[in-house]
Order: sequence, then structure tokens, then C-alpha cells
Amino acid sequence: MEVVGEMKHRKFGTHTQAVAGVIEALLMVALVSVVISMIQLIYIPQIMEQKEAEHMDLVSNQFSTLKSMIDLQGITRSSAPISSMITLGSRDLPYFITAKAFGEVSVKENPTYKITVLPPPGSLPSGTVPLTSIQYAADNSYFVDQTYILEGGGLIVQQPDGVPVMRADPSISSVNNTNTITLHFDLIHVITIPGKNSTNGEGNCFIRTNYSSNRTHFDTIQPGGHIRIYTAYPNAWNESLHNLLGIYAVNGYINIAVAPAQSYIEIIPGTKDILLQLNVIDINVQIGQGWIL
Repeated sequence: MEVVGEMKHRKFGTHTQAVAGVIEALLMVALVSVVISMIQLIYIPQIMEQKEAEHMDLVSNQFSTLKSMIDLQGITRSSAPISSMITLGSRDLPYFITAKAFGEVSVKENPTYKITVLPPPGSLPSGTVPLTSIQYAADNSYFVDQTYILEGGGLIVQQPDGVPVMRADPSISSVNNTNTITLHFDLIHVITIPGKNSTNGEGNCFIRTNYSSNRTHFDTIQPGGHIRIYTAYPNAWNESLHNLLGIYAVNGYINIAVAPAQSYIEIIPGTKDILLQLNVIDINVQIGQGWIL
């Protein structure tokens, strides 16, 4: 009878240990699940936001390089093509639930956006030059979306809820003469072809540019005449022009005004006439792999 009692006692102890082991394993699994959930909900979004912010900084530098290359081509008038890389998006993190960031690069040619001169120079009968642009639009999942616009030689940055800012000014120089203000404007006019004007995704893409031609228009703009820049970003252009020509506006030599309703920024003579030298530089642009002659 004593032996039987001992056997029953040993069986009960073994069963208790087995149950305790199962509970311990379940608690460990629950703890690991809680830790992973905290990482997924709290830390992963912060990591991905930082990753997308770094990607936006990279795109900013890449677009600055693109502007520099195009400016160099305009100065040297070299038809040799140059390829500039743009990183479209950023990848997700392995082993965690994350979303990728994507981007799109395209050439925008909208007839609404242009530069008009009144009276038109003799070599510019219509008084109009198209204002085209190369744009990168981000589709981020964690960080605020940003758009980079290379328009007329100026680099503009825009956010959905912010005011567009001119990150790098267009090539405009000036000379204060006795009775006139001379303005020299190197206007970058990008030209593309169907099928090579846009791309999107998450990887790297290449923008290939080469100098095509240039033409300079001369005219004297007197009271009653104007220079108007029709753009989707009048505030950015207004800020840039005041940085470049603001001293003449303060002195009353010229006037710079923005008309948001009409989406244009206007330069008109004040106490001095404006001698305009508008140098339009045609740059061929192809986006993506391959090169079409």
C-alpha cells in the first residue's frame, strides 16, 4: 500500500511540472508578442519616417546636381549628353510590416505656364516663351510628401500644406545704369519626346540631358510694358526676384508684384526703363533607360 501511494505521488508531481512548463512557454510567447507589437507600432514608424526624410534629402541633393549639370550645359553649349541619377523611393524594412515609398519624375509642358514680354522683342514676335519644368513628386508613407520642381532654371520645393520655396534661384543678373536697369535672364527651356518624359517606382532612374540651341531676345521695356512669369508657384518666384532685384524695387527703379489670382509675377519699369536680354536655352531631356537620337 505504501508503494502504491508513492507511485501516485510521483505521477502527480510530473503532471504539475508539465503544466508549469506549458504556462511558462505561453508566457514567453506572449511577452515576445508584446515586445514585437511595441516595436512595430512605436519604433518602426519612427525608423521609416527617418528613412524617408533621409531619402528626401538625397533627392534634394540629386536635383541640385541636375540643375548644376543643366546650367553647365547651357554655359558651355556642349551637345554631349550627361546622365543624372534620381532615387525614386525607399524600400521597406525586412521582417516587419512596412510600406514602401515611391516617386515619379516627369517633364511638365503646360501652355498655361509661360513668360510674356510686352512689347515683344523683334526676335520674339509672339512675346511668349514656354515655361517648362522637370518635376519629382514623392509618394511617402510616413514622411510628408515633397515635390521638387526645376522650372526656368530655378529649383522649387513644395509640400502639400506649405508655401512653395525657391531653393536655388534662376540665372538672373542685373546692372544698374544711369537711366535703365539691364536684366540678363538665362531661361532653361526643357524639351522632351513622348515615351521618354516620365517614369515612376522605387528604384533609381536616370535623366539624360544635352544642349540643343539658344536664342537671345533684346528689348527695352518702358512704362506701360511688362515682363510676366505665369507659373504654378508665383510666391516662390516672387521671393526669388525680390532676393535678386529687390534693391531696385526698394529704390523705385522697377516694380515687382505678384498676382495670385492670375498665377503670375510681374516686373514693370519704375523710374528707370528695363533693358531685357532674355537668353532662351533649349535642353533636350529624356527620362529612363535608353537614348533616342
